[in-house]
Amino acid sequence: MAFIFFLISLLSSTIGAISGIGGGVIIKPVLDATNTLPVATISFLSGCTVLTMSVVSLLRQRNSDVKLDTRRTTPLAIGGAIGGIIGKYIFDLTKSILTENILGGMQAAILFLMTFGVLLFVIYKQKIKMLDVKSILVAFIVGLALGLISAFLGIGGGPMNIAVLYFFFSMSPKSAALNSIYVIMFSQITSLVSSILTGNIPEFSWVILLCMMAGGVFGALIGSAISKKVENAKVELCFKILLFVIMAINVYNMVRFF
Repeated sequence: MAFIFFLISLLSSTIGAISGIGGGVIIKPVLDATNTLPVATISFLSGCTVLTMSVVSLLRQRNSDVKLDTRRTTPLAIGGAIGGIIGKYIFDLTKSILTENILGGMQAAILFLMTFGVLLFVIYKQKIKMLDVKSILVAFIVGLALGLISAFLGIGGGPMNIAVLYFFFSMSPKSAALNSIYVIMFSQITSLVSSILTGNIPEFSWVILLCMMAGGVFGALIGSAISKKVENAKVELCFKILLFVIMAINVYNMVRFF
């Protein structure tokens, strides 16, 4: 079982490092579909894996030609971190009210709708006028909303980050991918610290956690190496394919939970 979790984390983190979605948006629904662990435990394990992947991926790509736009993405990341705390609180509150199945189904439904919206945006983005936001306050507010949603869904950022970086900051696919991972790292650190301080860490197997984090490390290394060699068009194509896969998995989870 631990080896299966490692493979899921490895594949998800590799794809996440290339496309910038982080991997959690794949890990969370795939593990939900296996019906092996509680929703809260999966969210925690996914978050730890994504954090590992994001740190390794950023270290790996620090000397690449694609650079971080820290002036704008740092306030976005800080907003995401604060939003992550709020989202985690809302998740814990919702968990205490709803049953496991209803909570899992709700997460799957929301993620499906948001992924579908991102897919439509990416398909038609050539017809949409992109913004080039310079305001630190606007970046912070956008990050706040992203962090809240991501923490509640337990996905670490996912396709919403990419869409936001496209639309609000007019970034290229490879630049959006790298900056998305930077934002994800902030939100996952905050989420983990919040869980530790509030004592809301679910029961989990250390063997599974270590296997998943190992998958995150190797996935980041492989994904970063591939990212340096592929063009923007291929990164965007990978992103589009992933959106279809994520939607299909969430449809399955909605049927299973409800």
